[in-house]
Amino acid sequence: MYSSMEETRGNVLFFVVAIISAMPSSSVSSLLEYPSFRSPVSNLTVAVGREAVLNCAVDNLSPYKVAWLKVDTQTILTIHNHVITKNNRIGVSNSERNIWHLHIKDVRESDQGWYMCQINTDPMKSQVGYLTVVVPPDILDYPTSTDMVVDEGSNVSLQCVAKGSPEPSIMWKREDGEKIRFQNGSEVPSTTGPILNITNVKRDHMGPYLCIATNGIPPSVSKRIKLVVQFAPSVYIQYQLIGAYDDQQVTLECFSQAFPKSINYWTKDTGEIIPHSNKFVPEIIEEGYKVTMKLRINILEPKDYGVYKCISKNSLGDMEGTINVYRIPNPNQYLHTNKKQQSEDNTPFDSNNYKYFDDVRKSRNDTSKRISLEETIDLQSYHSPNSAHHVSDINGFIHLFLISLVIIMQFTHQFPTHILMNIS
Repeated sequence: MYSSMEETRGNVLFFVVAIISAMPSSSVSSLLEYPSFRSPVSNLTVAVGREAVLNCAVDNLSPYKVAWLKVDTQTILTIHNHVITKNNRIGVSNSERNIWHLHIKDVRESDQGWYMCQINTDPMKSQVGYLTVVVPPDILDYPTSTDMVVDEGSNVSLQCVAKGSPEPSIMWKREDGEKIRFQNGSEVPSTTGPILNITNVKRDHMGPYLCIATNGIPPSVSKRIKLVVQFAPSVYIQYQLIGAYDDQQVTLECFSQAFPKSINYWTKDTGEIIPHSNKFVPEIIEEGYKVTMKLRINILEPKDYGVYKCISKNSLGDMEGTINVYRIPNPNQYLHTNKKQQSEDNTPFDSNNYKYFDDVRKSRNDTSKRISLEETIDLQSYHSPNSAHHVSDINGFIHLFLISLVIIMQFTHQFPTHILMNIS
């Protein structure tokens, strides 16, 4: 009997050896070698909303199976080519017959964690890889500040809260490019931190501020917060005294600042509002809370001289400024008279005639007798002893010589046509 059993074992062993020897060498190697991982599962970082693909490479797998699991929940996701979970974002694929790919579409924050690639050997073989899900920053509507209206001189805190992975950092800057001013006098183009504190707010703090959240994952996001500072009107006048003359055009200027927006107008010292007309043309130029008020007065008349007021009013108060327009001599008439006099004074003459022309200039305002050289001149009357114009022989000779000289110069166009002489 014993010999019979030995004979049977020999026959079985021969059969197994025969089968193995008949199999291809690769199949024989598979049976004799145990499955092993070719490389570790690599960690992966994916932005939320994208697709994540984890890879697991296994050698000598047959006849075993590969499965994917979510470690923290102990959830079986896939086995071989089949998806086990009911999550329709999960998929599995195989390439090169020994690399198994776990697909997670439209990745969410909750997908972050450890994933296991497992081979159902005995004992079980496995390795894990970590999926990191990064999230671009997002600014929360609450408790982030909204647009604010405050009184000048009060204290303000602007707050900005954002979420994301990694945690976002917050930066503040002014949308208009102006620097952020603090009470200690410092000015910076930007500052960091979730809260922006401004103490003793001034009107130049007014404007839009940007809260910008970044965490290295594009895109960065920002929120616009408008800071409104309200204050009663203030008025500034550069020239409070303006000299003008008749028929001149004058423009008065007045600068005002106010918020809420002010009502601005001009009045005379009587308090009567000056309407738009051909004589008075008011103009208002607005730039934010700053206002330039202009009043053009055309063709000044005597009744137009006096005090003018620019008035600015809003719900917080009112303020006025005054400009006094006073009368001065017309410089154009003075210049015209002066040029005419200079023209006459610059008439060419001989050095021997200085005294004569000086006498002529002095005689312009004299009320004594004046004669024109164009009229007939009785030269003998200057020598007659009975004449009212009697002079000494020497003086008479000089007068006769000068008169003759003037007549000659007149005919040679070297002297003006009309000259008044004072004969003493």
